[in-house]
Amino acid sequence: MIPSVYDQVNSFSKYDEFFLALLERINVKKLADLGCGTGRLTRYFAEAGYQITAVDPNEEAIEIAKTKGFDEQVEWVVGDSTYLQSNSFDAVIMTANVAQVFLTDESWEKVIFDVYNSLKPGGHFIFDTRNPLTKVWESWQLDTTPDYVVDEKSGESLKILTHYEDYVDGVFTFYETVKNATTNEILDQVKMQLKFRTEEALHHSLTQVGFSDIVNYGDAQFERATNTSNSFIFHCIK
Repeated sequence: MIPSVYDQVNSFSKYDEFFLALLERINVKKLADLGCGTGRLTRYFAEAGYQITAVDPNEEAIEIAKTKGFDEQVEWVVGDSTYLQSNSFDAVIMTANVAQVFLTDESWEKVIFDVYNSLKPGGHFIFDTRNPLTKVWESWQLDTTPDYVVDEKSGESLKILTHYEDYVDGVFTFYETVKNATTNEILDQVKMQLKFRTEEALHHSLTQVGFSDIVNYGDAQFERATNTSNSFIFHCIK
């Protein structure tokens, strides 16, 4: 993620609508938005009336998030899952496929352990992740078209280029570069890696940490995921 351009590239989607609808169904009040990034979706949670602890390790992203306001409803925190206090939340949510940034089984298991401990009895853990069986990275590799955004400080045009590498041992690697569209000067560049876990592996890890009631929705619909679903949205109850 490059925080300075993230909000312009990622618009409100059917997945955002689904998360809001699911939260409304389960009737919770105190929410942790883990991996909140720039607060793009956190603001909609705040507008819906939730009391939110929004956590992300990227300090620049949190600084951008703070400019969105909602100071009375949102506590913005630079940190990770270890910040979540025990027995504190009605729900913990991770959106935008944040679950895929945990590349090792050890790091993933630590996160879901922290989440489980932070939930009140009967609390909800909701997160999305892509289905490796549909091999979405293959379509990404075919798309070499840059995205164009505007530098919000200078008003200059920027272009975002993505260079894709290979899918190796369940991990897909790529690079994002932001350039001045006129001068071609490189302004920012990040390496990103995503872990694609199978539905079976995810389900096993969740049951191992203690979740017993687990539903996996497919493609932002209130229907069970299948092998052909591009995306999973897990809803787990403590």
